[in-house]
Amino acid sequence: MAKAIELDAAGRTVRISNPDKVWFPEAGLTKLDVVRYYQAVAPGALRGVAGRPMQMERYVDGADKPPFYQKRAPDKGRPDWVETVVLRFPSMRTAEEVVVRDEAQLLWVVNLGCLSLHPHPVRAEDLDHPDELRIDLDPVPGVDFELVKEVATGAREVLDEHGLRSWPKTSGSRGIHLLVRIEPRWTFPDVRRAALAVAREVERRMPGRATARWWKEERVGVFLDYNQNAKDRTVASAYSVRAKPDARVSTPFRWEELPGLAPETWTLRTVPDRFAAEGDPHEEIDAHAGRLDSLLALADEQGPSEGDPPAKLPKGKSTGRREPTRPLLVIGESEDESAALEGLERWKARWPEVTALLEPKDVLVDKQRGRYRTWTRIRVNLESVPVDRRPPQEALDPDDAPRRWGPPHE
Repeated sequence: MAKAIELDAAGRTVRISNPDKVWFPEAGLTKLDVVRYYQAVAPGALRGVAGRPMQMERYVDGADKPPFYQKRAPDKGRPDWVETVVLRFPSMRTAEEVVVRDEAQLLWVVNLGCLSLHPHPVRAEDLDHPDELRIDLDPVPGVDFELVKEVATGAREVLDEHGLRSWPKTSGSRGIHLLVRIEPRWTFPDVRRAALAVAREVERRMPGRATARWWKEERVGVFLDYNQNAKDRTVASAYSVRAKPDARVSTPFRWEELPGLAPETWTLRTVPDRFAAEGDPHEEIDAHAGRLDSLLALADEQGPSEGDPPAKLPKGKSTGRREPTRPLLVIGESEDESAALEGLERWKARWPEVTALLEPKDVLVDKQRGRYRTWTRIRVNLESVPVDRRPPQEALDPDDAPRRWGPPHE
């Protein structure tokens, strides 16, 4: 392992430890490769995070190992030029989070193992009024990217009709994120309600292809995830590197690029050249802040509907008091997603006739989050299986979700 190196950025010196440590084994990319990437796209990456409190998702052992989440800025080794701000969450807990404003602070965060950047939709100067509305287009299993494109177009039309300009980017996985700058005059519940109004209107116009249903087993097509606007939620920002084997990037694009969009082509290796040649498609995003009056009026017209989720979702492994509306089995839970999926394959091998009746959307892969750790829960919806042929609930395989919720040792 090479010794630490020092880089100059924003008039400061940033120490990069273990620069040769492999962070993406399949792609053959090191920690320094990730740092150099963020240097190359720094103006765009900073546009997505500047002045915003940031939750840190730290992959200290590389992209192929489980991360841990850290809201509180580390005291040890933190330079005095790293800014922080104290946030208060719905749980009434507080956290002093990092605020990135320049390239030196950006590289310091990346050195901690932050592949993706997860800023809140508020600025440090006003923590109670978001200046960004976010919609995450999340396809259910078995849905191809072409339908995601169609739903993105539908969501854009609704936002346009209500006087709001949307700025699209790939999620870095299977979906698309729509970002909307808004004037910071509405609270988190209002912004979330406006996003829900968009989701429900798109669902009305695209039945069977788009859904606003929160509970995963009830979704079809593409889910418009409006709950990313809840106070304690964050999404990967523009130019974030995702923990995928190919080091895929959450990449801003122009709407005219949508028809030929192929997210798998935008990776840590290719995006710097795109950025250098074409600039940042989101360069003017801050100049187009809109108002939510029209969407909130639409929300009033829509009224409440059966199946709307609670504004505050259950924490940890609890599913709250809600009774599932579908016949569900829990197959396994593990901090290691690949281990959870291997457990699913063992279940399928035990129940081949049942497996043959399942559709891709019937296998529910849920990312669960505690305060510091994530784990994967695998469930199966047996709705398409005749009642007399449904297997019973078995012991979980695997059953090694994290039991310790304190901060991990670093």
